Amino acid sequence: MAEAEFELAFERHIAAPPEVVFRVWTTRLEEWWAPKPWTTRIIEQDLRPGGRSAMVMSGPDGAASPMEGVILEVVPNRSIVFTNAFTAGWVPQQPFMVGHFTFTPEGSGTRYRAASRHWDAETHRKHEAMGFAQGWGIVAGQLAELAEAEAKRG
Repeated sequence: MAEAEFELAFERHIAAPPEVVFRVWTTRLEEWWAPKPWTTRIIEQDLRPGGRSAMVMSGPDGAASPMEGVILEVVPNRSIVFTNAFTAGWVPQQPFMVGHFTFTPEGSGTRYRAASRHWDAETHRKHEAMGFAQGWGIVAGQLAELAEAEAKRG
């Protein structure tokens, strides 16, 4: 997969089939999206092109980080793409990124790739400085833990 010019990405192997990882990604988002002890509350997650993606991440100190965007593409069991350049109804807002998540079969598991694509070098650097690698690595681990447990249950 070609890397976009201003892309940050994290990859890991998850010992669960893509169908399981995708299902956990889409149905249990509140359980893994934020690095613990932060939590995520889903307001709406309409997984179809043009659908609203809205959630709030909350820290243990009460800090809240709302996220609002739209879904651009969903290919079941293979990929999810969203952006925060728009709110529902295609209302423009200050963009930060396009999120591109892929679920590629690898052996009996999945090569999970989470990428954040930015419009410019400044936003790319800002996201990197926010702790992209550590944070997205932690949440990928939380996703893997849930998906692997679900895969073992069959």
